[in-house]
Amino acid sequence: MHCDGFALENLYASAMRIVPREPTQWLDAAQQRAWRAFVIGNTLLMDQLEADLRRDHNISMTEYEILVRLSESPGRAMRMARLADSLAHSRSRVTHTVGRMEVAGLVQRADSPEDGRGVVCQMTEKGFANLESAAVTHVAGVRRYLVDVVDPEDYAAMGRVMNAVCDELIGNRPGWEIRAPE
Repeated sequence: MHCDGFALENLYASAMRIVPREPTQWLDAAQQRAWRAFVIGNTLLMDQLEADLRRDHNISMTEYEILVRLSESPGRAMRMARLADSLAHSRSRVTHTVGRMEVAGLVQRADSPEDGRGVVCQMTEKGFANLESAAVTHVAGVRRYLVDVVDPEDYAAMGRVMNAVCDELIGNRPGWEIRAPE
């Protein structure tokens, strides 16, 4: 294959026929306002919840979520790969975070007793005590900054909206499904 302009044009034209581009459907003014409110509100909410956890318990939101996932698992333990999937984070990010938590005594890692190939992360008693304390702060923040500032109907609608988003984005990643069963 030679790479003159004609050959590249044909290659590009072929690619465009395979993957047709639809014209961009811009958000209207109301959609743009709602989108920006969601982005800004979500950022502010998550930042505040994180600040509360760091201030009162010296843990990040990700560390809190790791403790939550482990507390909901049999034996308060999960394989590292499954833990990363349940958080929708990269394995390297979770490995790094778990390493910090291990130094703090909140979790411990060990080879998987099932096959010896994988690594299991298990919550320690110190980690569970920290979670029990942090959960009070976290739930109080969720109530103060979100639940108690919106109408119950709006809160229920937000749940329906975010479930639809989860349904769309989880798709073929069943390991990411962490929603509580109905």
